[in-house]
Amino acid sequence: MPSLRLRLAATSACLGLLAVAAAGPVSATVSEGSAAARAADPRTTRGLFVDPYMPGSQAAAQDKTFKPIGSRAQPLWITDYYAIDDVRDAVRRYTERANEADKTPLLTIYSIVGRDCGLYSAGGQPDAASYRSWIDQVALGAKDQHAIAILEPDAVPFIGNPACGFDTDERLSLLTYAAKKLSKAGTWVYLDAGHSGWQTPEHMAPLLKRAGIAWARGFSTNVGNFRPTDDERSYAKALVKQLAKVGVSGAKYVIDTGRNGGGKPVDGDVCNPRWARIGKAPKQVLRGSFDGTLWVKNPGESDGESDDGTCHGGPPSGQWWPAGAKRLMGTD
Repeated sequence: MPSLRLRLAATSACLGLLAVAAAGPVSATVSEGSAAARAADPRTTRGLFVDPYMPGSQAAAQDKTFKPIGSRAQPLWITDYYAIDDVRDAVRRYTERANEADKTPLLTIYSIVGRDCGLYSAGGQPDAASYRSWIDQVALGAKDQHAIAILEPDAVPFIGNPACGFDTDERLSLLTYAAKKLSKAGTWVYLDAGHSGWQTPEHMAPLLKRAGIAWARGFSTNVGNFRPTDDERSYAKALVKQLAKVGVSGAKYVIDTGRNGGGKPVDGDVCNPRWARIGKAPKQVLRGSFDGTLWVKNPGESDGESDDGTCHGGPPSGQWWPAGAKRLMGTD
């Protein structure tokens, strides 16, 4: 289940090598559909779905102390927790609940081969064929449900890190496959682009192009991290410009503000940090290239556990943690 991923820097040699764009269209425009389709799209007018079955929402129903978290829209994380035979129905049940409430369903797709570089959220599908088959089922579940999906947090930013051990070409191919499948199912897809303290726009733009961003609506930043919103806006704007330079125009972006309300982060303190606080509430903006803020990483769910105190007493990754939630709200 979801957790914060440690951000490991790529070597400069890998950065230089992987910044070269791969073969493909000389130019592309991020998928948006026709003007008429955009005008009729319910995602442009209705709010984001607050799922009563989310742990934070259930906690808030029992204890109003947790309302600042439980009352906010957050995505359902679709991981390898959902087997290939089950994931289609799981996605459909969730998205139908959202549509019945006249709200937009939010998903985070997180099951890429070699996920999280072997760190707190290691796992994912065992091989490329399994991933494609699994994505097929996710897309079927999301078909025509007008969902928003964050696609594979950290999968692109980790490219170039020699410690990760995955095949770069395979990963880029899988991301392109997923972006295409989900977009054709009617989902707004945002490929993850790391954050302002990790990779540069010059590094990320050609990789996102190779990862199929032309099939997506755009990219996400700061997923599971703590960088200030202004820093992320600057990074995202620069990345939009850099994408245009490599032939991809029209990219939109969203920023994860779920845990960036505590000011400037402490570098290296990334697992349930005590200083983190919830940030600006999720809000669609849909202005220019900025689509809005989301709480992608579910506040109150642990980043992971450790024996040496690194994770500040948190339980295993993805578990609802009342003490951690209260800390994020500043009520502990």
